[in-house]
Amino acid sequence: MFRQPSALDALLADAQNAVQTVAGHPVAERANPGDGEADLVLDEPERRHAAGLMRINHVGEVCAQALYLGQAAVARDPATRSHLLHSAQEETDHLAWCADRLEELDSRPSLFNPLWYAGSYAIGALAGLRGDGWNLGFVVETERQVEAHLDEHLQELPAADARSRAILQTMKADEARHADAAEAAGARKLPFPIPKVMTAASWLMKTVAYRI
Repeated sequence: MFRQPSALDALLADAQNAVQTVAGHPVAERANPGDGEADLVLDEPERRHAAGLMRINHVGEVCAQALYLGQAAVARDPATRSHLLHSAQEETDHLAWCADRLEELDSRPSLFNPLWYAGSYAIGALAGLRGDGWNLGFVVETERQVEAHLDEHLQELPAADARSRAILQTMKADEARHADAAEAAGARKLPFPIPKVMTAASWLMKTVAYRI
């Protein structure tokens, strides 16, 4: 007989996702966009720089997973929750692609990923408690900021790193679509100073994640 999932079931599912995101190796549903590009040998400074940028993007996807799941956990409207969970699945693809590229660059994810995840989940849940309009508004602002930093990384990547570039271009298109969908679903514009605080937190994360 079918049983409706309980609050405990949801909590256990989120805990499993947290462990898989931070300590596991998520599996993408879509093919890695970088697979069709030649894996050219980068010189050592280029390799380190590309790895630092991809580590930032990997952290960004860890945070995205946590944010979306934290928001979905408290979403009041089933349609909003479904939207958040669908976006989270696409962010899982991004997470897997970034992890693959870090391995190819002979590097590793950020050592602070458990901290990034926990903080982002809490922020997502707090945003969701304000109501679904604010929940979706938080999605829009997050994705627009991610688009901006992906643009920066596409400019900064070594010219020869076509594999990372292909991954980031696909991620950027997905993030724009997530933001557009959230706006269409009724997102509310976040009031000052929330976007500025988000920008400052993002700057801190990027500065630390580039190296550690």
